[in-house]
Amino acid sequence: MDRDLSFLEQSIEYRFKNIEFIKEALQHSSFVNEQNDPALRNNERMEFLGDSVLSLVISHLLMMRFPEINEGDLSKMRAAIVNETQLADVSQSLSLGSYLMLGKGEAVAHGYEKKSILADTLEAVIAAIYLDGGIDSASNVIESLFAERVNSLALKLIKKDFKSRLQERVQFRFKQIPRYQVISESGPPHDKTFTVRMTIGSDISTEGVGKSKKEAEQDAAEKGLAFLKTQEMDI
Repeated sequence: MDRDLSFLEQSIEYRFKNIEFIKEALQHSSFVNEQNDPALRNNERMEFLGDSVLSLVISHLLMMRFPEINEGDLSKMRAAIVNETQLADVSQSLSLGSYLMLGKGEAVAHGYEKKSILADTLEAVIAAIYLDGGIDSASNVIESLFAERVNSLALKLIKKDFKSRLQERVQFRFKQIPRYQVISESGPPHDKTFTVRMTIGSDISTEGVGKSKKEAEQDAAEKGLAFLKTQEMDI
């Protein structure tokens, strides 16, 4: 087992000073319940701690990378990154299921493939790193494992809601709301392209293009945010 764990250490790019932490992180309750050893502990307490460490580090990463995003959008981003599906996917990329200590019944039921178990195990492993090496070590591993997801998912969420972001900034700054108007449509009925003009009062306007009115409005709103930024306004 120690030899196998050395491959896991290579995968997460962290070497444990106290190997007992990672061993506990990989002991599912079904396995511990079958052992006649009162000193043996399952990984549920590790899961609890790892969940908090992961949320803290991802929250910090999002705040640092997206300083203009408000609390509500940051929460949405974090929820899209720190969830069972994403955690299980990361867990599978590390082959954590192959290191899990499962009870006989859970093993027969292919527990090492279950999303909930894989997600919980990843949280337990993060806790093991935190307990062994502190918050800096845990942060380094988490950033390495989640960097691509932070970038792709966060940017995807941002692009979905440029209109809301622009409206919040414009209401705060100018005490009014942006207006949107379709100024042209082109192409056949089944493949139209829309051009939308966004205006703020009588002085600011941008145009957006998209395959739907909503997409064109989002494009115009994105350009509006970029314009305000170049004017060094408080966006």
